[in-house]
Amino acid sequence: MVDDRIDPEFRALPLDTLADAALGRAAELGVSHADLRVERILSQRLALRDGRVSSAQDAVTLGLAVRVIVDGTWGFASTVELTPEAAAATAARAVDVARTLRAVNTEPVARADEPVHADVSWVSEYEIDPFTVPGKDKIAVLADWSERLLAADGVDHVDASCPQVKENKFYADLAGTRTLQQRIRLEPRFTATAVDRAAGQFETMRTLAPPAGRGWEYALGTGWDFDAELALVPELLAEKMKAPSVDPGRYDLVIDPTNLWLVIHESVGHATEYDRAIGYEAAYAGTSFATPDQLGTLRYGSEHMHVTGDRTVPHGLATIGYDDDGVATTQWDLVKDGVLVGYQLDRTFAPRLGLDRSNGCAFADSPHHVPIQRMANVSLQPDPNRDTTLDELIGGVERGIYIAGDKSWSIDMQRYNFQFTGQRFFRIENGKLAGQLRDVAYQATTTDFWRSLRAVGGRSSWLLNGALNCGKAQPGQIAAVSHGCPPGLFEQVNVLNTAREAGRS
Repeated sequence: MVDDRIDPEFRALPLDTLADAALGRAAELGVSHADLRVERILSQRLALRDGRVSSAQDAVTLGLAVRVIVDGTWGFASTVELTPEAAAATAARAVDVARTLRAVNTEPVARADEPVHADVSWVSEYEIDPFTVPGKDKIAVLADWSERLLAADGVDHVDASCPQVKENKFYADLAGTRTLQQRIRLEPRFTATAVDRAAGQFETMRTLAPPAGRGWEYALGTGWDFDAELALVPELLAEKMKAPSVDPGRYDLVIDPTNLWLVIHESVGHATEYDRAIGYEAAYAGTSFATPDQLGTLRYGSEHMHVTGDRTVPHGLATIGYDDDGVATTQWDLVKDGVLVGYQLDRTFAPRLGLDRSNGCAFADSPHHVPIQRMANVSLQPDPNRDTTLDELIGGVERGIYIAGDKSWSIDMQRYNFQFTGQRFFRIENGKLAGQLRDVAYQATTTDFWRSLRAVGGRSSWLLNGALNCGKAQPGQIAAVSHGCPPGLFEQVNVLNTAREAGRS
């Protein structure tokens, strides 16, 4: 049954007719597999600088794609023309591509089985479709944030923005699966800047609110208390301007979910993509130190490290009902009790690992791109035995640093040696926060860092963070992905002073 929340304009497209034309033509040409995707992606980005609109951009991507397998070789073609004739012709072009490539293909395609999902629909969890809200009303919210921050002492400039995306996707294949889906995501965001003209310095303080698979209700306060943060940021920014520079050395770190998510993304998320682990993929993020010969034996981290791949978590940016291989999505373990136990896979890679089914990680960011294996919502699980709070983690540290908010990062092409910084840093002395610090970065190898994990927060401290712009492949594709985690306590991590490293002090 079709979910009536799916945009009627998309439902009005001749989806079944297009599928019948494309799949029928592919079958006539002797393929062993064929699938069709019809996609429409609506996007809008609003941005204000010091309370005035600096940009307002709207875009629509619409088209259909056909994939086929002929003699064990993939073929792909796409078009912007949504007619039965164009769909059939696109299928024929995909077959021609496969037959052309057959001569150079040394690895015949083998795919994991998947049950048929006939005429199913799925819609992400949101209350207000942002594309039904007038632009002036959305601008008014961002302008209000800007004016409140600019009215505070010490705030010289404010940037506010909100990218929004609505993605509709129809999938059909020769096996009989037909899925119709809709999901929404957005990222309300503001950054306050303070300038010390006499010293020639400036500092910024950005909201810690993550992008989310929610609707416009998110910008209005459902899922994040923007009002409380807007009141707090000017005070934190003024303190940051006067904060002392960190003394480099080894510290116990309490890392907030708003910072730790990015470490998970870079050191676990990319490292457990199976195509990277076998050297098949290297674009953007390199390959991986976590190779399949170490599956079940690699001591990735301490016993407190339990990381899952998940395409089902509510409000996750990579959450979807069915992937672009027609696979029903799920949750599974990647690292359990600190040991590497799994990978992210699509239907092509699952048999290489000896698995009967994919875990639903195929995704294309456009109807004009081929689906590839993309990252799930990769998340560190909370303490299953005790609902440990952030304050309790801080209370157990004699000398350390509490880190919140993401900023810059660097990691090598094996996902092993890394350096991260953040938005907000607080000195911890005898279990209490003792003022802000500046110029902090922490450095480790992936396994040393995760093996130093001594405690994680409980369920109430767990938070979904993430990014809208994870890049992969050539030609490049962009995907949104969330990473949930509680705060974590890491013992004796190397901390650098970024100002000294840059020769500025």
